[in-house]
Amino acid sequence: MLLLRVRAAVLLAAALAAGAYAARAANAAEGDAARGERVFQRCYACHSVDRNETAQLQGPSLFGVMGRRAAALPGFEYSKAMRARGAAGLVWSADTLDRFIADPDAFVPGTAMGLPPLNDAQARADVIAYLSAQR
Repeated sequence: MLLLRVRAAVLLAAALAAGAYAARAANAAEGDAARGERVFQRCYACHSVDRNETAQLQGPSLFGVMGRRAAALPGFEYSKAMRARGAAGLVWSADTLDRFIADPDAFVPGTAMGLPPLNDAQARADVIAYLSAQR
């Protein structure tokens, strides 16, 4: 009887945690481009969202990144790992960008992007909303 109560309590706790996670994920999915522009400030050292950028930056231009195949921007030297993911069909979407920004090394092991993970789900949603508007 005690074992059944413990199992029920564990299942209830897991269900509550899953519900809380789903609620946070749903809220984060609604990013704000204006806030995202501020979050993107941490990216400007290496990336641009200017269609006509001519500077040789450490990272590729992120103008029009949504819907673009990974490692597909002409003229930029991507890491071997990113080229392999692009060749395997990785396309940048809200989901794939979220997973990459959350932990670049876990999503594309061997990536050259050295930025620490962006752990805040809302900040990721905001920067993705900002990038989505850059087309």
